[in-house]
Amino acid sequence: MSEADPGRNHREGVGAALSAGGAPMSDEVVGESRWPMAIAVLVLMAATVAAPGRIAWVGPVVAGTEGVLLAALIIGDPGRIDRSTRWLRRTGLLLIAVMVGASLLFTALLIFDLVTGAEVTSNAALLLATGAKVWLTNNIAFALLYWQLDGGGPAQRAHGLPRYPALGFPQLLNPEIAPPGWRPQFVDYLYVALTTANAFSPTDTPPLATWAKVAMATQALVSFVILGLVIARAVNIFK
Repeated sequence: MSEADPGRNHREGVGAALSAGGAPMSDEVVGESRWPMAIAVLVLMAATVAAPGRIAWVGPVVAGTEGVLLAALIIGDPGRIDRSTRWLRRTGLLLIAVMVGASLLFTALLIFDLVTGAEVTSNAALLLATGAKVWLTNNIAFALLYWQLDGGGPAQRAHGLPRYPALGFPQLLNPEIAPPGWRPQFVDYLYVALTTANAFSPTDTPPLATWAKVAMATQALVSFVILGLVIARAVNIFK
């Protein structure tokens, strides 16, 4: 790319400023609110604590870890998300890793219970409630994964670096459709997660990056297995 490329010079300048101080470049930068993400994490923590059966003892440990990491993020970057420092980035990634790992673990144990005919699978109401809980926690966890990784995270997106998030949203970033300066926020990634889980494929948000394709394919497969096995078993119980 030539030295005359203003886009590259702008991106490099923003990246250098963020790496050096971690503070917003100007007063005009307005990051998205922390509350939607924090509420999603709290919902996930509550569902984790209420984990049934053999994983009941794991729930409080996982939820406690998530709470500590969430508190660290809020203290390090209170209010709107517009700071990008190395420790904040690593803390956010660790929080996402714990949530996604826990959700996949609960999914694996639910499938194991279904295959082996555990006690929880003999009660249709309890099975449906457990399956719904696992399905919901997976969707929230993957929404947070997309939100944290896409385009370098919410702080980077607030500064417009990079211009096009790696996950997609090409039609929304079209200047003829989206207002100037529009950036996807947590609710947009929650929408991506829910539509992927229901349609078992991306709908109007095709992923562009390899990591996003792998993550969305994994989420779709997990959702398909949970819904298929839980509903099939519940129908058999009702019969």
